[in-house]
Amino acid sequence: MNPLRKKRLIIILALLAGVGVAVALALSALQQNINLFYTPTQIANGEAPLDTRIRAGGMVEKGSLQRSSDSLDVRFVVTDFSKSVTITYRGILPDLFREGQGIVALGKLNADGVVVADEVLAKHDEKYMPPEVSKALKDSGQTASPPAPTPAKQG
Repeated sequence: MNPLRKKRLIIILALLAGVGVAVALALSALQQNINLFYTPTQIANGEAPLDTRIRAGGMVEKGSLQRSSDSLDVRFVVTDFSKSVTITYRGILPDLFREGQGIVALGKLNADGVVVADEVLAKHDEKYMPPEVSKALKDSGQTASPPAPTPAKQG
């Protein structure tokens, strides 16, 4: 092989190796930053990975909200009307967080099957439902009707 062809071949192979390394690094970074959504049924069935950041969502069960009296710890149960999962959170819940409404929690699933959330997102108006929660409820054959608005007192 003449020296010019050999030099070109080495340059092409080096470029391909560089592109391969760049693609591998990009995919690795994306994989670490992705937060997949899991329904309570998927979490209860063991489909969600342990100690990996996930998004879990559904409807907050009525009567399940427990607040700690001496800290910002909160515990509640989220359901897709098929299965339920417990979520713990330390912090101030969003103003629109209520029992019977759809939420999405970002956090890690521990070995006890409890999602330890570091962020809780609540819907922003009466008609909005997070798309993942809406799809999960539809797939389970349930519908989540928003609570009836309370009439304002006229004085």
